[in-house]
Amino acid sequence: MLNFLIQEGAEIAQDLETIPEEKTLSVMELLLNGGVAGQVIIGVLFILLFVAVYIYFERLFAIKAVSNVDGNFMNQIRDNVATGNIQAAKVLCAQQNTPVSRLTEKGISRIGSPLEDINTAIENAGKLEVYKLEKNVSVLATIAGAAPMIGFLGTVIGMVLAFHQLATSSGQAEMGTLAEGIYTAMTTTVAGLIVGIIAYMGYNHIVVKTDKVVHQMEATAVDFLDILNEPA
Repeated sequence: MLNFLIQEGAEIAQDLETIPEEKTLSVMELLLNGGVAGQVIIGVLFILLFVAVYIYFERLFAIKAVSNVDGNFMNQIRDNVATGNIQAAKVLCAQQNTPVSRLTEKGISRIGSPLEDINTAIENAGKLEVYKLEKNVSVLATIAGAAPMIGFLGTVIGMVLAFHQLATSSGQAEMGTLAEGIYTAMTTTVAGLIVGIIAYMGYNHIVVKTDKVVHQMEATAVDFLDILNEPA
């Protein structure tokens, strides 16, 4: 009986020794073990992520700063124009310092010209304001499209290196080594997709914010032309 228990205990201990150790995987290990090519690609993606985040917040704060328009602004402009106090209207526009106020000031400076000329001047000023609002936004869109492709490039390079290792070893390469190289190469695609998604969401948010300011400028241009068309 004692020998039986000893034998059973030995078998259990042997089974415990043969249980494969669970292999953990950390992000840093993937980044550091991806080889020179993988590390270069990851480095480029980190730079693109930094640029995308910087542009997003810079544009967000800039647009937010110029989108606050006094609700009584156009009423004051109407009163000053109606009384012929053009200088006071210009001073009011200068105090606001927003795209809406700059468009209005451009229209005020053309008072006395035909309405068509005033409208053209406002439209040209509006194009300049839109250009300022969209500064560097195209870079954000480029990052959104390029980051996934750069990540996929890193994966392709990693796969080529893995299969090259298999070819040069005459088919004797360990599958574990190949698998490790392949999933490490796949991390560049994951990183590229993450950067691309962040940049894409940031780009669309900035576009929405910009469109709101553009609509404000369009409404202001219409209101100002209505003021000029009001009967004396």
